[in-house]
Amino acid sequence: MIDADLQAALKALYLQNDERLRQEFDRSLSFQDGLFDRWERAKRLGFGDKASIYNSSLVYGAVTVGNGTWIGPNTLLDGSRGGIAIGHHCSISAGVQIYTHDTVMWSLSGGKAPPRTGAVTVGNYTYIGSQSIVALGVTIGSHCVVAANSFVNHDVPDNTIVAGTPGRQIGTVEIDGDEINLRYV
Repeated sequence: MIDADLQAALKALYLQNDERLRQEFDRSLSFQDGLFDRWERAKRLGFGDKASIYNSSLVYGAVTVGNGTWIGPNTLLDGSRGGIAIGHHCSISAGVQIYTHDTVMWSLSGGKAPPRTGAVTVGNYTYIGSQSIVALGVTIGSHCVVAANSFVNHDVPDNTIVAGTPGRQIGTVEIDGDEINLRYV
């Protein structure tokens, strides 16, 4: 049980910081996400320059992240069985889960078969929508869009839009200089 004085002090700290965040940034965050700086955490994890990761995000194993990449709250980056490499200037939205292993065959075999493993790579300038899941061994190219609530269990070529469970190509990303167009099929 937490000491009453400590609990009161933590509550006061939260309320003070929450009010500051609301005044300065028009947002209210959970205690941990509001208290800890996400750019400092990214630096501590060895991520690229100007990358950020919310404190509520879980990071396991070998995870590398490029410059300017934003990793939203409540994400899970499980690079424990092959590593995850995320490129520059990506958006990994709230609730995204990226895995480098699964225990399906291990479970079905009563522990006789080993877990499946495989590294995951996400190229540069890629957006992964909220609540999406990326399975082991997948490579997602650069300039890609993964729609919210998608399950990506196969490679995604550069300049591709995928959506659904399992993720299927629904369009392409066309880039002409500074102009970007999303073309749906």
